[in-house]
Amino acid sequence: MRLSEKRVVVTGGAGLVGSHLAQYLRDENDVVVADDLSKGTRERVPDGVEFVKADLTDASDVAEVITEDVDVVFHFAAYTDTNYADPRKLFEENTEMTYNVLERMEEVGVSNIAFTSSSTVYGEAPRPTPEDYAPLEPISVYGASKLADEGLLSTYAHSKDVTVWLFRFANIVGPKQRGNVIPDFIEKLLEDPETLTILGNGRQEKSYLHVEDCVRAISHVVENAEQSMNTYNLGTRTTTSVTTIADIVSDVMDLDPEYEYTGGDRGWEGDVPRMRLSIEKLSALGWEPDASSDDAVRRATRELAAELRDEYGVEA
Repeated sequence: MRLSEKRVVVTGGAGLVGSHLAQYLRDENDVVVADDLSKGTRERVPDGVEFVKADLTDASDVAEVITEDVDVVFHFAAYTDTNYADPRKLFEENTEMTYNVLERMEEVGVSNIAFTSSSTVYGEAPRPTPEDYAPLEPISVYGASKLADEGLLSTYAHSKDVTVWLFRFANIVGPKQRGNVIPDFIEKLLEDPETLTILGNGRQEKSYLHVEDCVRAISHVVENAEQSMNTYNLGTRTTTSVTTIADIVSDVMDLDPEYEYTGGDRGWEGDVPRMRLSIEKLSALGWEPDASSDDAVRRATRELAAELRDEYGVEA
């Protein structure tokens, strides 16, 4: 599907990946961002796109943004915290949003959807993990909600003549991100440059992909994968440990803090301590990330450190 001169809806378009995708597509497409701003901010939505404040658990809000003239929906809206305080709400509302989007698409004849799933659907799988690995046994409610969403999308792909591009993400990093390991470390060091508390033992090791590489990969797959159900891992061939992230953040901020570990193999309940996705299928389609995991972390750290220093009123 050629992403040019299309009417595109991006749900969750005020979030990290959604806002970058909206900006990436806006020059050649008519882009509509739908977001309830419960986590993202209006300032993240790029100029030149239409914005609709919408709660996708409300079918009437979904009907407002998904209309007959829409060519493709990028459904990125979701509760994303793996340790969310209300796991039942996370599961129920994530799946409700996806069901509402799919039902509305069927109602008005929209037949293309791209969806952001997660590496968490694999659980603690052998590495590198390919897309056809089974059984899928997530260990967090967030991972379970994404797997349930995948089941709904598969049903519509195989029974409703809908084309699905489904992306299982590694850890996506980049500017304007909050609530993840890199901005967390930066904020801690802005408050106390002498000490850095690290969840777990610091040996958790995962793959990190910069958000700009992520949106390029998404666009490449949508334009080149042509099955009814297209499932692709998005990540890098390399990984970065949490202690290495702490080293990179400290280096970028020109600090030398003492590390204090909370202990244990996991950073939190449901944390998958080691993750690396196979990207052979993505490579075979003709796309490779520009940067390694370490490089993605370093670039995101520079971007986020500049933003957060400005927010905290701290000079570089």
